Amino acid sequence: MKVAVGIKALNEAAHIDAAIASARAALDSVGGGLIVLADSGSGDGTVELARRHGVRILQLADPTQRSCGAGAQLAFQSVSDADYFYLLDGDMVLDPGFLKAGIAFLEANPHHAAVGGRVREANTDSIEFELRAHNDRVKGSSLAGDVDRLDCGGLYRVAAVRAVGHFADRNLHAFEEFELGARLRAAGWKLARIDVPAVEHHGHTVGGYRLMWRRLRSGYAGGPGEVVRAAWGQPHWGQIARNFSQLRYSVVVYGWWLALLLAMLAGAPIAALLFLLLPLVFLTIRRRSLRVGLYSLATWNVIAIGMLQGLCRPRRPTSAVVPARDVSKA
Repeated sequence: MKVAVGIKALNEAAHIDAAIASARAALDSVGGGLIVLADSGSGDGTVELARRHGVRILQLADPTQRSCGAGAQLAFQSVSDADYFYLLDGDMVLDPGFLKAGIAFLEANPHHAAVGGRVREANTDSIEFELRAHNDRVKGSSLAGDVDRLDCGGLYRVAAVRAVGHFADRNLHAFEEFELGARLRAAGWKLARIDVPAVEHHGHTVGGYRLMWRRLRSGYAGGPGEVVRAAWGQPHWGQIARNFSQLRYSVVVYGWWLALLLAMLAGAPIAALLFLLLPLVFLTIRRRSLRVGLYSLATWNVIAIGMLQGLCRPRRPTSAVVPARDVSKA
């Protein structure tokens, strides 16, 4: 049995030492394994720090092709003979006992392609990650059981992934783990989350609205549209249509935009004002906070804009190898 941990990173000098050390400790608990760092063109010393650990380092040959999907696929495509593959972000710390628990689960459950565990958000100063941590607490025991995706990483059967073509769609700027889960589930596989600590995620420390603007500029916000475009006419389209909440949010927002436009064209300012305030009131009541309700409304609008961006983007073949160069040594 061989286990590999792929770490995808872009300018993670502040966290890469901890990420690699945690991966090595987790692999030691299962008899060792391979660590591969997939770097998307870091310029902050991430690669130089990683070299001190003696791990294999692959870097995108063309940084303009960087995306969340490209980084994940680059890590996976270099693992040719592993039985299990864990994807870890460069700003995460892997729990030393999770690989052992994950392998035991997959060996006992042959119909499951992958398994994840509990995720702890270490930074909650930003409203984005404050909401993530809150949602995890609200879910409670529902964290354990079958799921439709493994956000923030998971342990995958390499054979199951190869059977559905590729690990991550290199075109995706976000939601690559959800898209992979949809393809696996459409092929008859299951995914699960177990009540075992998996990772500690340090995430971004910038403010929520600044992060939102950064995602629009970087292309990350176009992820939902890229997922929908990639799935159209494919066997996993049904999984996307049923389970992708960003698609539902976008449809609702488009309807809201249309209602506002029609009210303004009809010269009905009171109706337009009511339409403008209705979603804010709904989200404020639902979130029990005006601050969070306003942020949620802004997020929904960014998702809808990103949906249009992603739908219009050109695609590269997912079957092609992600071009990279080995920079393990200076």
